[in-house]
Amino acid sequence: MRFLFFLLPSVVFAQASWQEHTNIEGRFRILLPGSFTEKVDSVKTEVGHLVYHTFFLQTDEKTADNLFYMVSYCDYPASVVFADSVGLAEELFQTTIESAAEAMKGSVAYASDIQLDKHPGKQWRIDYLDGKAVIKNRAYLVGNRFYSLQTIAFKEKSLNSDGTKFFDSFRLL
Repeated sequence: MRFLFFLLPSVVFAQASWQEHTNIEGRFRILLPGSFTEKVDSVKTEVGHLVYHTFFLQTDEKTADNLFYMVSYCDYPASVVFADSVGLAEELFQTTIESAAEAMKGSVAYASDIQLDKHPGKQWRIDYLDGKAVIKNRAYLVGNRFYSLQTIAFKEKSLNSDGTKFFDSFRLL
């Protein structure tokens, strides 16, 4: 899984009202304090051509609890059967966690198993920027679709209710 953090013009959403974002094609809905921007990226991998759909909201407003919110999903080819192989799903999660930490030149503070409607998942945290920033992640494997959710905050604001609200509002359609 590719790890994305975009550098965009400042968006102020610290005081924005929360909105429900529903994506029919992605088969999910989630709450966030503003509107998502969408980006689609294609990547050739050893398992074939993958298309990543990424929805994000970013600010450089220093007073915001979270600087970045993201949901992404990617459909793996039908030939990659995760449901029949717990080891393959675990390998996907571990590779995602390790790649994200390496890309950000950070360290994994924790990782644990979670579920969403009986679908396997992981949550983890990466500390980066010499411990000044925190990336929190949740990922789920629903059939051959991989969902990734993420928030980024300065460390002193990393324990905030907005991040929890965002993660806990994620629902499959």
